[in-house]
Amino acid sequence: MSLNVTQKLIQSHLVSGQIARDEEVGLQIDQSLTQDATGTMVMLELEAMGLDRVKTELSAQYVDHNLLQTDYKNADDHIFLHSACQRFGVWYSRAGNGISHAVHMERFGIPGKTLIGSDSHTPAAGGMGMLAFGAGGIDVAMCMAGQPMYIKMPRVLGVKLTGKLPDWVSAKDVVLEMLRRYDVHGGRGLILEYYGPGLENLSAMDRHVIANMGTEMGASTTVFPSDAEIKRFMTAQGRGDDWVELVADEGAEYDLYEEINLSELEPLIACPSSPGKVVPVREVAGGEVNQVVIGSSANPGLRDFWIVSEMVKDQVTSDHVSFDVNPTSRQMTENLAAMDNSFFHLIHAGARFHQAGCLGCIGMGQAPASHQISLRTMPRNFPGRSGTADDRVYLCSPETATASALTGRITDPRELEQLYGMSYPQFVQPEKEIINTEMLVSPPADGSKVELQKGPNIQSFPDLGELPNDVSVPVLLKVEDNTSTDEILPAGARVLPFRSNIPKISEFVYYMKDETFAERAIAAKKKFGGHVIVAGDNYAQGSSREHAAIAPRYLGQVAVLAKSYARIGWQNLVNFGIIPLEFLHPDDHDTIGEADELAIRGLRDALEQGTPIAIKNTNKGLTYEMKHRLSPRQVEIMLSGGLINRAAAQIRST
Repeated sequence: MSLNVTQKLIQSHLVSGQIARDEEVGLQIDQSLTQDATGTMVMLELEAMGLDRVKTELSAQYVDHNLLQTDYKNADDHIFLHSACQRFGVWYSRAGNGISHAVHMERFGIPGKTLIGSDSHTPAAGGMGMLAFGAGGIDVAMCMAGQPMYIKMPRVLGVKLTGKLPDWVSAKDVVLEMLRRYDVHGGRGLILEYYGPGLENLSAMDRHVIANMGTEMGASTTVFPSDAEIKRFMTAQGRGDDWVELVADEGAEYDLYEEINLSELEPLIACPSSPGKVVPVREVAGGEVNQVVIGSSANPGLRDFWIVSEMVKDQVTSDHVSFDVNPTSRQMTENLAAMDNSFFHLIHAGARFHQAGCLGCIGMGQAPASHQISLRTMPRNFPGRSGTADDRVYLCSPETATASALTGRITDPRELEQLYGMSYPQFVQPEKEIINTEMLVSPPADGSKVELQKGPNIQSFPDLGELPNDVSVPVLLKVEDNTSTDEILPAGARVLPFRSNIPKISEFVYYMKDETFAERAIAAKKKFGGHVIVAGDNYAQGSSREHAAIAPRYLGQVAVLAKSYARIGWQNLVNFGIIPLEFLHPDDHDTIGEADELAIRGLRDALEQGTPIAIKNTNKGLTYEMKHRLSPRQVEIMLSGGLINRAAAQIRST
């Protein structure tokens, strides 16, 4: 039987289940990736489970999100993470070393391996032939403890690439074209696998760009083959011996098919405030720009920064544009600095250089002015994610962003040929790069004597009780379709420093929707024992941050009643004992209002017996039939009150 790359990766790591659509499968995980916005909770979960040492082939912890040290909190967390890495046997990437996805691909990624990460853009590693999944922190912790990763088997969408990208069009435009076709929900239940002759014209880091933003379509992950280009990349990184070929068999088939002729693409841009609102740049050209940000995990390659430096050579950006350069790794910065005055060109043009990290992408600095246009090479532009409530963030390629920085207005980069007499710079991949491993700290052979160093803001994981059988609770909030985890629990410099303090971070739950929510939830917990919320389609899209489930659970959330869910958000709810229910009759959604009281009787009984779940609206005398998509394993997790309760019990019994 001829196999595609996805099938080869899954078959070689399958430990339970059958490869059939929507069947739950367990996959052996080789590597894990955590970052500081989510990794602190992962380490606390490992402590709560009583784990001695990680069981993966390699685990790495990156400090790339919470880099603004406005007080002691983030600095304390960095010390805690370093001690936890020494204790549990995890590589530690120091603050300023770079964004997890770029550094991991440079230093640790190996074709044919599986990777799980507590960052939703972990699928970027699929650009080099890995099977990489973003997940909530507790799922990552379980894999670090040696357990499989569980996922409902997706279908595989084969995306055939033909042709060659025209001048002024790059990899970001390829994935924006996919988002134009599929929006932020069209990839749910799919793995995207790219193949075809067009791959010959895409570098390893180009593929990283495309794989990174498959997440924005809701895809489970993205996969590319490991071919001669990946061999070239790994050789340039000094790791050529780790390369293995992994390509689809001749005659391999896919569940679904798509095709993109790269030669026909033009510069594209995602308009505020969704990665799926994609149009040609020419359709929105002319809008006055106040900020341009180059960098982030979605455009991390040396090429992405070099081409910007060439475009601004001997130029100065518009006087009303803040031109921010956000390096993705220290290694990339060193290589850029060594290339023909590239660093000088950026500085001369007015670039504001920041440290290597996620920064503006997660709302950690670089917030734009109120209601001003900001063009970014980043993967997300959800409302307020930038740190400015009324932001107008557009997502685009480095070429489009730089052209707009020069002119001061949204500009199709092809216009630069006429405006400035500029030819499209042609990047040549270096045969060998400057390698920097000095900021990576290896774990000791034995960390059993290492003490976890906890500052005053670091609180141990809270106790969460079992799922009740009978509840009668109010609807505290009703939210629209495509509600993101950024809207459930904001990121940014104000909130993220409390990521290791669940009681404190819970004060910000649904803050962007209703500033009084946390206060009302605490009152409902005291009076009713908890609350529920009602949502539309694709609830909890976006970031993998499990805090968007832990914090609502801490405030007493019993269930979410939604039309449908994003994959990681749904999994996080299950992991922390919030039951994700779906309307059997979607029209029922419209009959529920905020403040309605809902009675659920025999909830545990229904889960154990596999019978329908009925919810009565006591205010309106209506009864709703609800369904769930929990596997038998997940039912056990739900009955235990969450995965950490179940895991701790299992570890104690061994």
